Amino acid sequence: MRGINIGYVNKIQVKYNYVLIKVNINVSSVLIPKNSLVETTQTGLLNDTVIDITPLQNISSQDIKNANVFAKSCVESLFLCHYDYIKGERGLNYDDLVRAATRISQRFDDPVLFNLVNILLQNTIAISNEFIELTDSIVDVAILIYDYLYQLFFSQM
Repeated sequence: MRGINIGYVNKIQVKYNYVLIKVNINVSSVLIPKNSLVETTQTGLLNDTVIDITPLQNISSQDIKNANVFAKSCVESLFLCHYDYIKGERGLNYDDLVRAATRISQRFDDPVLFNLVNILLQNTIAISNEFIELTDSIVDVAILIYDYLYQLFFSQM
């Protein structure tokens, strides 16, 4: 939890629509908020799988003082009780990363994509050249207007 090892996986049951994982928490003083994000994540070069528990809300010290995960009144608390369940999600996965990188590399290997990018760059250069010519023309017109107004107002004085 929050990057600290707080327990270990005791048992894994694979069902048709889900996987049930029993986790033992090493220290009874560790409180896990019911409003937490639970994800399985692969880390390291050997693809070690960990369960990340990230609390999604701030808990006050008063709530922590009153919490007892072993009491019957725990059901009404903000924390998971002893033998509670919480739904988790599949988090980051090395295999997904490899698949995504492969798809990206295959798309960049497409000659049609390179031709389209080349045409896009050529058109961008052409448009920028036209924009430079347009701004030069606007500057020329502004200078003519300035000269005309300057002569008009100062010739009357």
